[in-house]
Amino acid sequence: MKKVGIITITNGNNYGNRLQNYGLQKYIQNNYICNVETFINNSNTLQGIVKKISFGKEKIKKEEKNVHQKKRVLNFNTFNNEYIKFSNIKIGNYKKNKKLKDFHLLICGSDQIWNSSYKENDRANFGYFYKNQNVISYSASFGINDVKKSKQNKYKKYLDNLKYISVRENIGKKIVNKLTTREDVEVLIDPTLLLGTDEWDEISKKPKQLNEIKKNKYILNYFLGNISNERQKEIEKIAEKYDCEIINLMNKESEFYECGPSEFLYLEKNAFLICTDSFHSCVFALIYNRPFVVFDREQNGIQSMNSRIDTLIEKFKLENRKYNGKKITEENIRHNYDKAYEILEKERKKSKKFLDKAFN
Repeated sequence: MKKVGIITITNGNNYGNRLQNYGLQKYIQNNYICNVETFINNSNTLQGIVKKISFGKEKIKKEEKNVHQKKRVLNFNTFNNEYIKFSNIKIGNYKKNKKLKDFHLLICGSDQIWNSSYKENDRANFGYFYKNQNVISYSASFGINDVKKSKQNKYKKYLDNLKYISVRENIGKKIVNKLTTREDVEVLIDPTLLLGTDEWDEISKKPKQLNEIKKNKYILNYFLGNISNERQKEIEKIAEKYDCEIINLMNKESEFYECGPSEFLYLEKNAFLICTDSFHSCVFALIYNRPFVVFDREQNGIQSMNSRIDTLIEKFKLENRKYNGKKITEENIRHNYDKAYEILEKERKKSKKFLDKAFN
């Protein structure tokens, strides 16, 4: 049976990252006769290793003080153990493993595997191991609007080595066009959008914390950046108007911070309203037919990462989902995704056609 390897970011406790990994794995298993494995990238520069060690110690110290953070890590580990098939083969930027030659296809993506600000995102995340190896990218992301000048020549070499290229954002296509002469780059949907509600429900789980909230309705806040006082007050105003609780999923002092990816799916599906600056939170609001308001991310000292949300909003004609900078409107709360679902079916067919080409 053919062996297929997924190359993606596997460290960290990020809902979108773990769910996109599962989404691609599940879709391939459903549509092609093969064994699918996800590689763990062990790459680090010396500076990266030092940073990782010091961060690791700090993280453990904090987790000892905060039981919610500790349980969150355990829930993510449980999800990985139950739902992601990890390969015994480790990949890296500075060594090759001959067993990689046994794979019929290597797929790079999705998530920010080509973000040049991350030191680990280099040769290995492009599948740049052996010449003539069958390597493609599926909905890969650069994360930011350009590639660091110091990495541009290397990235050109890696991109030229890929048999087929697809990226997640429009800006990603522009970056590839800028670095190479290739004109065969496609912009395809994130792997999470390849699966339907029934398939996501298979791994969804009701958080026990929901049994403790007093009201039957809740607004789900999922902000990876900061929430200004102005935004928080506007969300509180809507919660009072519609008699909702507010669940702040990234509040480390809340029991909801313990939730793993399976619980995240349940919270998205059953929210009265979702307020977010997260790409994948928007995606699951669309999948589960829930109203959402998307905010530009407020995060000092970091390049804008809004391109992925801009592409999503533009592609699915969801402009009325964006926060207008002043208040959450009735139009934000009402929703009709009929047009978006028509577009989604066409996009799924495009993705299937792309992957069929790679497998055949």
